[in-house]
Amino acid sequence: MAKITKINHVAVVVRDIEESLKFWEEGLGLKLDHIEVVPSQNSRVAFIPVGDSEVELVQPTKSESGLAAYLEKRGEGMHHLCMEVDDIDGILADLKQKGVRLINEVAEVLPGRKMAFIHPKAGNGVLIELYELTD
Repeated sequence: MAKITKINHVAVVVRDIEESLKFWEEGLGLKLDHIEVVPSQNSRVAFIPVGDSEVELVQPTKSESGLAAYLEKRGEGMHHLCMEVDDIDGILADLKQKGVRLINEVAEVLPGRKMAFIHPKAGNGVLIELYELTD
């Protein structure tokens, strides 16, 4: 049976990654691992390890994207909580059968991972990402 194994990351939407890193690195003493462009999500993401999890700073790359609209409407702050799973296809099938509202009924495949989102209305207002590492 498919299961959630841990919190993979907490994503924070920001207007400017470099400006935001001042707080996370200089203020909190955390270290940036790397920054990656994710074209399918119209975003740039800074990965900051914290123990076995990460904080991700997510910056929109297109002003007409959903992420940019979210930032414009709600401002900077927590965007989503990501749960790592051992079988994303199994979890999605189970959630769909239970009638849980999903944004992605099929996982998106990216290098090293598969991901899908659960609608925030299903998660008490929290956007939840499911993440399966494939490497």
